[in-house]
Formats: sequence, C-alpha cells, structure tokens
Amino acid sequence: MVVTQPDRAAGRGMEIQASPVKRVALERGLPVAQPEKIKNNEVFQALLVGIEPDAILVVAYGRIIPQWMLELPRFGNINLHGSLLPKYRGAAPIQWAVANGEVVTGVTTMRLDAGLDTGDMLLAQVCPIGQEETAIDVYGCLAPVGADLMVETLLQLEEGRLFPQKQDHSLATLAPILTREDGWIDFSRTAQQSYDRWRGFQPWPGAHTILRGKKLIVQKMHVAGVGEAEAGVIKVQGDALLVGCGGGRLLCLDEVQMEGKRRMSAAEFLRGNQVRSGERLGL
Repeated sequence: MVVTQPDRAAGRGMEIQASPVKRVALERGLPVAQPEKIKNNEVFQALLVGIEPDAILVVAYGRIIPQWMLELPRFGNINLHGSLLPKYRGAAPIQWAVANGEVVTGVTTMRLDAGLDTGDMLLAQVCPIGQEETAIDVYGCLAPVGADLMVETLLQLEEGRLFPQKQDHSLATLAPILTREDGWIDFSRTAQQSYDRWRGFQPWPGAHTILRGKKLIVQKMHVAGVGEAEAGVIKVQGDALLVGCGGGRLLCLDEVQMEGKRRMSAAEFLRGNQVRSGERLGL
C-alpha cells in the first residue's frame, strides 16, 4: 500500500492535483491511502494494521509518525534521510549541506524512533557535491542512490545480514526548516559563503537583498576575484555588477530581478537602471 499526502491545489491555476507518488502508484495498480491526519485516525490505523506490514518505508512524507505506527511492522519504520547521519538532522539536510559548503553528502537509511532523526542507522551511501552544484542538482544525485539503498536495506534486513548502529549524538548537527529570511544576503559574510548559501537555497528561498528601497532577487551569481569594496557596496566594471563582501573578495551578480520586474542579465540591468559604483545594497 502507498500512503501519500492528500491531493493539493498547485500551479498557477491552483487546480487540485495528485502527487507524483500517487500517480505512479495508480499506474502500477497499487492501493493508495491519503489520510489528512494519522496520529489519532482510527480508520487509517485499522487499515494499516489489517495488511500486517513487514516494513513501512518513510520518504519525505512530511508528517510525524505516531508511536502505534512505529511499533507495527517487524522490521520497523525505515526512513531515507538526505544526509550522512548524525550530520544534518532535520527538515532541510540537502539544502544546508550545500549552503554550508560541504563537498560530500549522502543518504542514510535508518529506523525511525520518537526523536528527530535520532534512530539507529542501517546503511549509508556517499555522494559528492560539485563546487557549482545547487541543492536541486544534489537532489537529482541522491534520489536514485537513495532508491537503490532502500532496496538493499530491505534485502539485507530480510536475510538477517543488517545490524542497526546507534548514532553518536554528540556529532549531530541540525538542518532546520528553511524560512524566507534565510535567503537574505548578508554581505559581511565572505563571497564564498554567500555563493554557497545561494546554491543551497535553490529553488527557495533563493537569495535577495535591497537596492534603492526595493527587493532585488539575485537569480545567478559567482565568486569574483579580490577587489577593493566595502561589504555591500557596488562596484561596476563594464557589464559586470560586483559587490564587496567580508574577507576582501567580490561577489558577481550575474542575473538579477528587481521587485515586480522580469529577470535579466547584469549588463541589461545596469543599462536600464543606471546603477553606479558606490551604491550600497541592503538598505
């Protein structure tokens, strides 16, 4: 049985749409359940108890698994987590790994318990993070790796070859749910730190600042060379829109979007808005 979130309104027309998980399940003739809530849902509980599952696989479900569900299957509730535990526990492990400039991450299968990603680990697989990869790219790497790892986890559990390993809680780091404020560019950070956060926070909350009292979204950026500019101060060089950062390096804003306007290249933006060196971002 496949359990997924209820159909939701999505897209520009806000039409009710089934999740990709539901669509794939129906294509394969699998029964689908879509409870709004699960903790005290007696109908759903009876349904799940009735099929006597050997294992419950939990992947990006978005709900806290209640104790009755944790205790139901003989192999437990097996979660696929998007990091190498105990590092990056929480709601956004992939995004924070990229945002913090990690060069490797991975996936871990684990047995869920009542804590936040604190259960015993089963298997793990490492995946490198390229210097220019965004969180979207890393998702694409981890999805097939994670699917294969879950199958291997089930196989080894069934054959009795897998022995859960407790996490070292002293090594845990948190990856909290992202907020709009996480996309704010703090130019006192180094250029590399700001670039890494932009990579990690794709597609949301992205990266934004303020120019002339209006929100400026930075759609694309890269770390430029060393240059003389105070943190947050613009430096125009030809068609390049550069900004000073902490640590004495410059950030090049390649594509930007002023509030209420379309996305455009830095060269086009500079011509259309007559931006000059010495102006300050963030005010």
